[in-house]
Amino acid sequence: MKKDPIAAAHAAALTVAVLYAVCRLLVGFFPDFMMATAQSWFHMIGLNNVTSWNLSLGSFILGLVTSTASAWTVGYLFAVSYNYFLKKK
Repeated sequence: MKKDPIAAAHAAALTVAVLYAVCRLLVGFFPDFMMATAQSWFHMIGLNNVTSWNLSLGSFILGLVTSTASAWTVGYLFAVSYNYFLKKK
């Protein structure tokens, strides 16, 4: 089944944008739990020197825009390459 690259890119970008916003809310409400989660995701890398989160609006917007744009690019490239390999079958 062929994938529409633009639709896949939009879906990936929206998914990441929602997850990014939810993560930001969780960091605001549960900073210790989120620090422990981040540490476990990065194979227990030492985050002990990180004493606080940067929860400024500017930081949130920069992270939201860059993660969403990256997800859009990945979604687009995924659909294009998926369609390419589907033809090779």
